[in-house]
Amino acid sequence: MTSNGTPENDIPRRTVMARVGAVGLTAALASAGLPAAAALPAEEEAAPVADDAARRAKGWHRYVQAPSSRTVRPARIAATSGEVDNAEALLKPGAAATVLRRPRAAAAPRWPDGTTAEASSAHAGNNGNDGQPRTYDAANAIDGNPDTFWNDDTVGAFPDTLTILLPQTMQLPGVTVVSNSDGVPTTFTVEVWRDGAWQTAATVVDNDVIQKAVPFTSPVTTDRVRITVTAVQDTPRGAFTRINEVWPAPVDPIPVPSVTVDFGKVVVGYPRINFTSASDNSPGVRLAFSETRQFLTDRSDFTRSDQAGGTGQGTDQFAVPATGADWTDHKGFQSGDKVFADGLHGFRYLRIALDALATDAPAAQPWGEVEIDSVALQFTGYLGTPSTYRGWFLCSDEELNRYWYGASYTNELVTDTFRQDDVDPRGAWSAGLEGKLVLHDGAKRDRDPYVGDLAVSARTLYLTHDDTAEAARNVLADLAAHQRSDGWIPPASISNYTLPLFDYPLYWVTCSWDYVLYTGDTSYAARHHPNLVKVLDTWYPGVTDDAGLLRKGLNGTGGYGDYAFLGRTGQVTYYNALYVQALRAGARLARLLGRGSDAERWTARADKVAQAVNALLWDAAAGAYLDSTTGPVRHAQDGNALAVVTGIADADRAASALAHLDATTRRPYGNAFMDNDTLFDQASQRVYAFTSYSEIEARFLTGRAASALDQIRRTYGWMDQNDPGITHWEGIGPGGSLYEGAYTSMAHGWSTGVLPALTHHLLGARPTSPGYATWEIRPQPGDVDWATGQLPTPHGPLRVEWDNGDQAFRLTAHVPAHTRGSVSFPGDAHRQSVRAGRQTLWDGRRASTRGVEVTGGVITVSDLGPGSHGFVCERLGQHRSVWRTAQDEPSSPSGEEGS
Repeated sequence: MTSNGTPENDIPRRTVMARVGAVGLTAALASAGLPAAAALPAEEEAAPVADDAARRAKGWHRYVQAPSSRTVRPARIAATSGEVDNAEALLKPGAAATVLRRPRAAAAPRWPDGTTAEASSAHAGNNGNDGQPRTYDAANAIDGNPDTFWNDDTVGAFPDTLTILLPQTMQLPGVTVVSNSDGVPTTFTVEVWRDGAWQTAATVVDNDVIQKAVPFTSPVTTDRVRITVTAVQDTPRGAFTRINEVWPAPVDPIPVPSVTVDFGKVVVGYPRINFTSASDNSPGVRLAFSETRQFLTDRSDFTRSDQAGGTGQGTDQFAVPATGADWTDHKGFQSGDKVFADGLHGFRYLRIALDALATDAPAAQPWGEVEIDSVALQFTGYLGTPSTYRGWFLCSDEELNRYWYGASYTNELVTDTFRQDDVDPRGAWSAGLEGKLVLHDGAKRDRDPYVGDLAVSARTLYLTHDDTAEAARNVLADLAAHQRSDGWIPPASISNYTLPLFDYPLYWVTCSWDYVLYTGDTSYAARHHPNLVKVLDTWYPGVTDDAGLLRKGLNGTGGYGDYAFLGRTGQVTYYNALYVQALRAGARLARLLGRGSDAERWTARADKVAQAVNALLWDAAAGAYLDSTTGPVRHAQDGNALAVVTGIADADRAASALAHLDATTRRPYGNAFMDNDTLFDQASQRVYAFTSYSEIEARFLTGRAASALDQIRRTYGWMDQNDPGITHWEGIGPGGSLYEGAYTSMAHGWSTGVLPALTHHLLGARPTSPGYATWEIRPQPGDVDWATGQLPTPHGPLRVEWDNGDQAFRLTAHVPAHTRGSVSFPGDAHRQSVRAGRQTLWDGRRASTRGVEVTGGVITVSDLGPGSHGFVCERLGQHRSVWRTAQDEPSSPSGEEGS
């Protein structure tokens, strides 16, 4: 605190400026506890620098989301059930133990010998989740084994009926329906056969429990019982009716004692529980993990064992010895083939229950008593503390700051070591990646490094923690090493590098250029140029038609998927716009290596493809690019946005295409990726932040900062404000839901495009040649009052700070050694002047010195070398409201990074 009670992190501007007047700028900043800025040309330029320094004192550190250490403890108790003592003690290691207690249940009632069961349908037998043969016949519902169940064979279609036939009449006070955690019957009736007809004995609605006691109003004597199910919970395993057991009496379950802890945000790693003691019957503890409260049940929302048909049945289990144990949840079996743990998890909520699967007896029992001292997580993602950030961002908009650091944290969760026990189990392990740092696609579920994700997540990584660039390089180099002889590059290691995707080899090219652009690692470019040649000159020409466009379906590619496994074929705008982007990226890499003929060939081909896209895929009636020339007419976000970003669209087409997306895809939770539902049901309600990044870029690149910020606030605001908060989702579905239910990853690196968008376009700084040898600063403030930030370069930090004041736009750039660049100012050049110190560089009509030019109405000062450069861009006779309107006037796209 200051002497007058003002917090030190909120020092008023007047205080800093008073110190400037008394002791000079550098000393003033130091006395305020702020980093010193390089001297500016004249005293009048000190104000914006001191202003920004004071704002920086408010601290970007407070937005950082990563834990302070590898040991992460829960933030709060979210819920309890059953007999639990001292639940809050789990938050205070070393305090009195938390106790879970459950008595042994009586034996379940049985039907008389000779009882049989019939059903309206039954799913065919298969190998089940554990790889062992299973049946799903009606008889499983009365066999006394809760591990077997009847599963109907009409997914999502009702009614489903189960009829129980007794050998003679018996008196029934009611029944108990024991269902399955993969989706319980929510609405059903119980009928009994009396007086030659079926009579309703009970009706159940809104059921959400596995063991449902259904008492009758009065006991009934009958020899037949029929259960008719008309609704069930929809789960990742489908909307089937599943009934494990029906008992001939209403039996209320003994509540399962459980504690649900909330870690406050999604975390990733190995759970650890310290059990101090237990009863001597090997009581079982089952753990269920979820990224959201919505999908937290007695099983995890989705695990890697679910992907592989594992034996864990969606939970991790441990049989607690009487002496207690300090247990870390690593993948494997505790005893033979019983009591399974799945290991690493990505989750926010953890439910700890005293329970056990019937099939795990006697190794683990669902009753007894356990004492727990503490719960924690061994965090495995990248630990992004303030000291590790080499790049950062801060602006006057609190929400944008949250989204930027939420993106960084999301990406940190997926920046992790490739480990055999923790990656996607569907043939994704690779000896060449084992033990290496990689960028996975998500924190939970199918953890594997996909190159398409890198198109966004690698940029997020380069702009935050430059010491982890190896994570991107490791993935790119590994995929290049597995290139097919025909030039196709696999999208990931999954399915032993064979997953057939049509678009992802193009992302390998664009991501390779990004890697070299941000890091300056030319040795990578030289080593992998042969891979580049094969993918661009062998594989993609093999799927090119006579018009010069990629056509999915040629050369056996009809069954190939893409980033969303969409059933698109023929000439698709997205594939071809991405092809143009890849050809131009390849040409830049070739020029870097002095391979002029490759660069010329790919540039010429890119121009030809761009012309064909405009000639064949532009829909003049809609004013937008078609999704495909095959099938119903629709217009997609991915193709239209990339056509703008790559410059395929001229200014008029760019304006029209973006206006079409505004008119047809705008949702409260972002912009949908299709303008109608002809590709699949509710496609026009689905939002992918992955493809939204290109649209946000397109809006910034064409001078539409206001609409770019609006889209950011809707898309990322929705994810930030809804459970689990902070992290960015794999996809958003109708009404803002999780687009694939519990299967959805709520922390996905490919959704972090808000971070590079804000750094490169709002703050305005980005590299234009490898290793930031050259760069540009082109801010687009929109309605943001001020911004400051730093980009990590191989030569040191490139720092920018600007103030969007009432009458002037003030900007300072701190430039590292061995780099040169340019600064462009927002607004109409003919309505403003630009000064550097006391020198007027532009007076509204003409420049006073070389290196200052006006292109498309934008003032640019070029050839700025190392050191600090301060500028004041004054509005000539304009009020701020007029200035705000003028600066958001559309312009032509300025091209991709590094153009």
